[in-house]
Amino acid sequence: MDRSLRDDLLDAAAELIAQRGYKGVRMQDIADATGVSRQTVYNEFGDRMSLTQALMLRDHERYLDGVDDALSSHDDLHEAVAAAVSFSLRTAADDPLKKAILTGTGSEDLLPLFTTQAEPILFSARSRIVEHACRHWPQLDHQAVTELADAAVRLTLSHVILPEGPPEAVAALVARIVTRYLGE
Repeated sequence: MDRSLRDDLLDAAAELIAQRGYKGVRMQDIADATGVSRQTVYNEFGDRMSLTQALMLRDHERYLDGVDDALSSHDDLHEAVAAAVSFSLRTAADDPLKKAILTGTGSEDLLPLFTTQAEPILFSARSRIVEHACRHWPQLDHQAVTELADAAVRLTLSHVILPEGPPEAVAALVARIVTRYLGE
């Protein structure tokens, strides 16, 4: 399928889910919003949950690009981690789809994609962060970076799901944990 049509379908799904909740969106609604047949949507994604997973993974890749940018904008590890965590928390707070999922406005069926079925998000985030950190700060112990990236991603995701305090304060805390553990 044409890449732009796939993106159009995913964009329509995101907008509709944010407006109506996951339960309020049918494949026909997505087809109508993009001017294609319902069968075209089914042919591309198989079912509604597969479409939603594709949407989450696409948005997650875009998010990880932003994390890479935040990490790359600082040479100091503490500042880089703080910037990446702050970016993560602000981005999640401003995302209408994530708000719909986390607030239970008809999208609570998708909450497992952030909790019990979050492996794709956790593993890809950890891998990207480890790759970036080991390339940018080669003096760091790879195993320690891997362990800490996992913990930092989980801690950040926890604050996305249940925010506590301003993003900058949480970001500073995670950055302190990371740099102390790594001895930086």
